[in-house]
Amino acid sequence: MTYDFDLFVIGGGSGGVRLARISAGHGARVGVAEERFWGGTCVNVGCVPKKIMVNAAEYGQWAQDAAAFGWNIENHGHDWKKLATARDAEVARLSGIYGRMLAGAGVTSFDARATFLDDHTLQVGDKVVTAERIVIATGGSATRLDIPGAELGMISDGLFTLPELPKKIAVIGSGYIALEFACLLRGLGAEVEVFFRAEQPLRGFDGDVRLAVTEAMTAQGIVMSSGCAPTRITKVDGGLMLTLTNNFMREVDAVFFCTGRDPNTRGLGLEKAGVTVKPNGAIPVDDEHATNVPHIYAIGDVIDRINLTPMATAVGHALADTLFGKNPRKASYENVPTAIFTSPPIGTVGLSEEEAAKRGPVDVYVSKFTPMRHTISKREGRKTLMKLVVDQKTQKVVGAHMLGEDAAEIMQGIGIAVVMGATKQDFDRTIGIHPTAAEEFVTLRTRTRVAGMPAVEPAKTAAE
Repeated sequence: MTYDFDLFVIGGGSGGVRLARISAGHGARVGVAEERFWGGTCVNVGCVPKKIMVNAAEYGQWAQDAAAFGWNIENHGHDWKKLATARDAEVARLSGIYGRMLAGAGVTSFDARATFLDDHTLQVGDKVVTAERIVIATGGSATRLDIPGAELGMISDGLFTLPELPKKIAVIGSGYIALEFACLLRGLGAEVEVFFRAEQPLRGFDGDVRLAVTEAMTAQGIVMSSGCAPTRITKVDGGLMLTLTNNFMREVDAVFFCTGRDPNTRGLGLEKAGVTVKPNGAIPVDDEHATNVPHIYAIGDVIDRINLTPMATAVGHALADTLFGKNPRKASYENVPTAIFTSPPIGTVGLSEEEAAKRGPVDVYVSKFTPMRHTISKREGRKTLMKLVVDQKTQKVVGAHMLGEDAAEIMQGIGIAVVMGATKQDFDRTIGIHPTAAEEFVTLRTRTRVAGMPAVEPAKTAAE
């Protein structure tokens, strides 16, 4: 059978665009459809605009700290509209680049929704197209809690359409989006309280990092309310009333739900193609990213594995090389570096202490100190935490974690070492760059503790 396309990609986010562009470069006839905006969540309502706002919030602290270094700076307050205009212009520029890259690669683009009619046929806007292979790269979307009045709260997308900064904000959730939003909103001048069920935020991250970020956020005036969750939101004069499981009530100007994201699979017609879907909407795939229908693949957040933009682009590139580039390869899901742009930021790669200890004994090295800048500024809550988790048997560094200034930039380099299998001795013989915080990673000499030691069995009695 002759198809209209060798490959059709549903979704024009980072992963889908990379896959389409590289596949076309290998000579494939490629089509891609995007119904909302090119570049996906990351470029338009995620990583990029968020980081711009994080930078804006940091400038406020820099301005306050300047006096300690001899600068006389007058702060006349923050101009929300000016920031929004600059942010939106940059987002529009980057989104346009994605479209131009596809056109330059010879990809046929559709500004339309694509749905399955059968396993090789798609309805794309008002057109019907066929493809030999189809890749689902539709990403995910933010969710609200199922409580009365949930529609009165905003999801993360809403941050980027606010006409002005609310004065008093409730953030629901304790994942990385919740903490990033809390920090940037506080840095821009809002009163912020974070509500979450667990004892500590950032479930699944290293325990020392979880504790350190809680201390840092509290020091900057963010109220961290653990062990509770909202049960209702109602309108009141001039704002919203948030009712919580502990029977407390909070009157606020805005509520942000940062309570997770669901894979975007509803309404795609997957049942017509015979594609299996998990109860949460995620698409199961094999090691080649093929679904249960061998010529239909899925990549990125829609498979709900590691929901990071660079992971999706790496998988998209590898899949393109495999399908059309005569270079079969895979992108590894192990030792993926990541960052959380809190204030101060977090960078991490590899296993947490808790995860590593389940696999056997590990040597743990921890350092916590005040970075040079803040020995002068005296700003509270800007301690730096650095941590290495080392497999005791092989001495390989299996986890590296940091909270502090420039953590994301530093962790990118540390990530290379961890991926390469560097040992603690490799770190030790590396000369540090002085004076920097980063040098601490290569000067950690005193072991803080050992974790994951096997339990000692009790001695047997004579009767046994």
